[in-house]
Parts: sequence; structure tokens; C-alpha cells
Amino acid sequence: MTTVPTPSPNAARFERTYDAPAELIWELWTTAAGLGEWFAPDGFESRVSELELRPGGQLRYTMTATAPEQVAFMRNTGNPLSTEVRKTFTEVAPPTRLAYLSLIDFVPDHEPYEHLTTIDIEPAGDRTNVVMTVDLLHDETWTQQHRAHRGNELDNLEAAIRRRTM
Repeated sequence: MTTVPTPSPNAARFERTYDAPAELIWELWTTAAGLGEWFAPDGFESRVSELELRPGGQLRYTMTATAPEQVAFMRNTGNPLSTEVRKTFTEVAPPTRLAYLSLIDFVPDHEPYEHLTTIDIEPAGDRTNVVMTVDLLHDETWTQQHRAHRGNELDNLEAAIRRRTM
């Protein structure tokens, strides 16, 4: 029997409503082309190298710092400017739910660990509600940075939706 991880009670919730059908949001979140349009915080770009959309399947992409502030952050934390990111899908229920574990293996002087993100996509007429739930990271500084990036990514998702629907 496989157990599906559930968000911790202290997980952060991000809720957004988009002027787009759930199917478009699902496509942007689950295809290499869609993810390439928005799935990186500002100052970074991402390039998908593997996408196996099934429970136990992998998402691998390279995220590269491109803006001066992010380049400086990566250098100050002892990280390379480009990092391969790996996620393992734990739930895939088109077009309403997606969950994955991210391997957090880029923190200097900290053992790697997994981090859960859950995405609920809820059709609401011509609009769609998206709820992203993210677990805490190992300390407050990294958690705050992570939360800021996730909020920024949801802003970038909105911009990608506007480009597709205009």
C-alpha cells in the first residue's frame, strides 16, 4: 500500500483565482512547454529535461539565476548559478489535483530532505481557483524565501495565462 504525503498543519496556503479554464491551468502546470513559460521566480529561468506525469514520476528541470539580485543570492549561499531541480509526483488527478515532493539538496551545510507541495485546481464557472499548499523548510529564513518565490511563481502563472488568452 502506498501512502500519499499530506501537508503539515503549519503549511502555507496560496490562493488565486484566474480568468481561465481549469484545463489551461492544468496544461501550464503539467507540460514542459507550459512550465517553461512561467515555472521560475523572477530573475530565474527554467528548462525542463524530464517530465513523467504519474505518481512516482519525475519532473527534472534546470533553474538558472539570470538577474543580478538572484545571481548575488546564489553566490552568497555558495550555490552555482544553475541548479538541477528534481520533483517526484505523489498525486496526479487531471485536471484538479497535483502534488509533488521536491528534493531540497542545495542548502549549504544541511542534509538533503524532501518538501511537499500540493496544487488544487478548482473550476469556478469561467474562472478557476488555484490553491497551492507548501510545507515549511528547515528554518525561517529559507521558508520566507521559498514562500516569496512560490507567490511570485503564481504571479508569473497569471501572466502566462494572459499571454495565452489575449
